[in-house]
Amino acid sequence: MVVFAVLIASDVLAGLQRDIPGYTTALQGSAKIRKRLNALTGTPHTSLTSCNSSATMLVNCGRAPNFTGISTWLNTPGGKPLSLSALRGKVVLVDFWTYSCINCQRSLPHVEAWYSEYAKDGFVVVGVHTPEFAFEHVVSNVRAQAAALGVRYPVAIDNNYATWNAYSNQYWPADYLIDAQGNVRSVHFGEGDYSTMGHLIRQLLQAARPHQSVPTPAGVPDKTPAGQMNPETYVGYEELQYLDPPEVTRDAPAVYHFPASLPLGALGLAGTWTDHAQEATAGQGAQLELGFLAQDVYLVLGGTGTLDVSVNGHHTQTIDVVGVPRLYTLYQAQAGSAASGKLVLHASPGVEAYDFTFG
Repeated sequence: MVVFAVLIASDVLAGLQRDIPGYTTALQGSAKIRKRLNALTGTPHTSLTSCNSSATMLVNCGRAPNFTGISTWLNTPGGKPLSLSALRGKVVLVDFWTYSCINCQRSLPHVEAWYSEYAKDGFVVVGVHTPEFAFEHVVSNVRAQAAALGVRYPVAIDNNYATWNAYSNQYWPADYLIDAQGNVRSVHFGEGDYSTMGHLIRQLLQAARPHQSVPTPAGVPDKTPAGQMNPETYVGYEELQYLDPPEVTRDAPAVYHFPASLPLGALGLAGTWTDHAQEATAGQGAQLELGFLAQDVYLVLGGTGTLDVSVNGHHTQTIDVVGVPRLYTLYQAQAGSAASGKLVLHASPGVEAYDFTFG
């Protein structure tokens, strides 16, 4: 790791980083966590499992499963449920997301733009909110953050993964485009390739209403990151992969110390922390350090308190952590390209740190 850090700092890997497939194929949630979710929720093998998610044209992946096991509906008249049978004759985009996912947050403006542009032409978006963290099961949290993110289309609260399982889904975000006859005609996982999805939406709308023109809007800038960056880095012990040194005390306060030197991509703890399955709660003198390679660094935070952020030894901001647990921005590279460095975070007692993601 130290050698790798030196190579990056000296720009030796610049050409390699340009040639290696980038972030467009990276999805929220590690392969390990997706595998465990599928095992726990019994994700079945269906026709959607083998549907070509790389296709740039309309395909036929079979009948779309209905919304199943939805506990609450947001943004529908009177909170009434939707069904695909009632939406027959309309083109429907089913978008799996969860509100603290940075990949989902970057894709939302595109989904919202399609909904705004084409709702009058018979287009419906249903955002299926399937949670990763415990706090994302709380409907009031989802309602507040959906509003803050500007989500106006219907949202189905899929807390028990019933609709996730019905679609054999494994990713956040994931899009399933359904034609007016109720068939899945396109599947896309992760960020990017928005122009293709927009084109396929227009094709299905035109087919459903052949005598009605469907405009091509200017679109929303694609901010999908490219190039190499840190992997998603969890702080709770359930998915703790990059801590140095790697040992933690589970579910009880303990005092930690930073390593003598922090490798690129590693996470360090200092001061008192109580490490739980999904997050670590700060105690006295709590600090985090992270060796990063990214353009942007984000951290899901909960609890109440403050977080002082330093980058490469310089204090950059103090974050007030309050209200609904959510994603906070810790660092953004001014040059608009990935940079390597070290973040040091000083957390006041009561702050909860969940998960670092990168852009």
